Amino acid sequence: MKQLIKISQVKSNPNNPRLIKNDKFKKLVKSVQEFPEMLELRPIVVDENMIVLGGNMRLKACIEAGLKEVWIEVADLTEQQKKEFTIKDNVGFGEWEWDMLANEWDTEQLEEWGMDLPTSWGVEDVLMDEKEINDNEYLAIVVVAYEDVSDLDKITSLYELDNIDITENIKSKISHQRKVYVFKK
Repeated sequence: MKQLIKISQVKSNPNNPRLIKNDKFKKLVKSVQEFPEMLELRPIVVDENMIVLGGNMRLKACIEAGLKEVWIEVADLTEQQKKEFTIKDNVGFGEWEWDMLANEWDTEQLEEWGMDLPTSWGVEDVLMDEKEINDNEYLAIVVVAYEDVSDLDKITSLYELDNIDITENIKSKISHQRKVYVFKK
């Protein structure tokens, strides 16, 4: 059962193998301050002794943010299940749909919300059918947004990429999208 309790009653798990450092911790604290409603929707999971099983970093961020109360859920688990929960709660089984994120989400917001964005997202999809391109032939990797594939000429001149060799196959894949574009010599 979910409940709101004094934050001083909750104990950090000394056996938690996860940690959060510097910039990511600051982002988490900011997230707690700006969107505290999320804490009720995703309470900290504790055992019968009020030791955190899931949400150690959130607890730390709540303390840093100066919260006096925190939402918890008490789990009735065996010792083995507690250990398993502590690990599984932090494992990311899924994968991100990078094309969707690149084309339908605001990159600045994603980064502000604490998401690690790859520096080369989308490259593999663009080059999937272009086996002849190798790493040594890249002239530039540019992240841009444009409305029409005809804008490619404007983009290439802006980046002084006069002699690009880009196939119609790649042009069709990158049309009307915001993602990484790879230009070769």
